Amino acid sequence: MSRPSPTDPPLTGLRVLDLATLFAGPLAATLLGDFGAEVVKVEHPRKPDPSRGHGPSKDGIGLWWKVLGRNKRTITLDLSKPGGRATLLRLVENTDVVIENFRPGTLEKWDLGWPELSAVNPRLVLARVTGFGQFGPYAHRPGFGTLAEAMSGFAAITGEPDAPPTLPPFGLADSIAGLTTAYAVMAALAGRDRTGEGQVVDMALIEPILTALGPQPTWYDQLGHVQPRTGNRSQNNAPRGTYLTADGTWVAVSTSAQSIAERVMHLVGRPELIEEPWFATGAGRARHADVLDEAVGGWIARHTRTDVLAAFEKAEAAVAPVQDVRDVMADPQYQALGTITTVDDPELGPLRMQNVLFRLSATPGAIRWAGRPHGADTEEVLTGLGLTPDDLAALRAEGAL
Repeated sequence: MSRPSPTDPPLTGLRVLDLATLFAGPLAATLLGDFGAEVVKVEHPRKPDPSRGHGPSKDGIGLWWKVLGRNKRTITLDLSKPGGRATLLRLVENTDVVIENFRPGTLEKWDLGWPELSAVNPRLVLARVTGFGQFGPYAHRPGFGTLAEAMSGFAAITGEPDAPPTLPPFGLADSIAGLTTAYAVMAALAGRDRTGEGQVVDMALIEPILTALGPQPTWYDQLGHVQPRTGNRSQNNAPRGTYLTADGTWVAVSTSAQSIAERVMHLVGRPELIEEPWFATGAGRARHADVLDEAVGGWIARHTRTDVLAAFEKAEAAVAPVQDVRDVMADPQYQALGTITTVDDPELGPLRMQNVLFRLSATPGAIRWAGRPHGADTEEVLTGLGLTPDDLAALRAEGAL
């Protein structure tokens, strides 16, 4: 492999094996690939990653996979077969990171646990992503993001006070865990730089989302406080929520800073509320949300969304339109940032998707290709490993490819 240049993406030269499915583990591998890592996606020969069939498809091609599988070469390998196991170990010899999300004990059942993997490559980082972690009373349960969203406390605080707990209509816990796994891998690699040895990352879906929920355990520990469902309102500031405009659209207002709350009251013609003793703190304002919502909501209801946004911007108050994906695709701020980019795909032609997650000034990431067909790179990757046509034929005969 040629030596990376100073302007190459920062993870150029890093080799990653993505053995995971649905969705946190694969997302972590995608994020690494976006910044230059060489990612090889390993799928079962007869049971592809289910994300290929999730959500809408075009011409029989899953669109979610086009995003999740970007910057990955795809091979097939049945790890439960002797030939599949042996081939994986050969791949691991020259791999920096393996990401998997089998239930605890599955790799061990195939004699592919940490002792076997680290024996062929002591510098390996093995990221293990599961619903509940590698140990504990729930470790062997099937785990999905929905369960983490329920178990963490997220659903309990989401929704209206008199309505059922609400789950997100997308993979929230998986996405948070995917971001966290990429971070954990980088932390483990930094540790390897010091010690020369790899290690295991144990990532449980139920944990990162709990961190994202903030200081709830500390509130409960110190005060016995249990956060209730409050709909769009906050217990920490007001006015805060979504408000209907005169032309039937919605905007969101936030007043997390005291100065912003005061500007909003001036804007909507209710400056006298600023003089109320309770207005001086976010919690005090939250206890009088009915009064503040009436003031803000009444003013917004008399104006179009265009006028509301313009007035708030002039007043340097915090507002945003409530947008669906159609609005997002046309939003000038997202356009300026390049948040949505176009990728040329051999199967579907030009297709738009989210760009890499952040911008680096000197060594930026890039989307080199969208998700590739199942097993598209099997022969190229394995012959590059040194396997001969006869070896590949034997693996196919065994059902390992």
